[in-house]
Amino acid sequence: QVQLVESGGGFVQAGGSLRLSCAASGSISSINVMGWYRQAPGKQRELVADISRGGVTNYADSVKGRFTISRDNAKNTVYLQMNSLKPEDTAVYYCNADITYYRRTVYWGQGTQVTVSS
Repeated sequence: QVQLVESGGGFVQAGGSLRLSCAASGSISSINVMGWYRQAPGKQRELVADISRGGVTNYADSVKGRFTISRDNAKNTVYLQMNSLKPEDTAVYYCNADITYYRRTVYWGQGTQVTVSS
């Protein structure tokens, strides 16, 4: 079994910064794409950013230039540095990982709340 454990959410004023972390553990041969999604109240879950094992990144237009995704393959960990936060960034942020152990399976973290006040 695999666990994704997120940390780093919280409350911040507009213009502030937060750094999210997500560590994968358990039965893992390799981790392919890792990513961050978010879901605001009354809205669908949406992709924020993802990163391939080789470091190729992809961002939602709404966060380009403000958020940076990175990963440490040795630690099976993905990070999301969030700068210049806006109230519309308020959501539950979920970590996602495409993991291979005999077969490929997508796993989700439990979610961490990010609240940005105006």
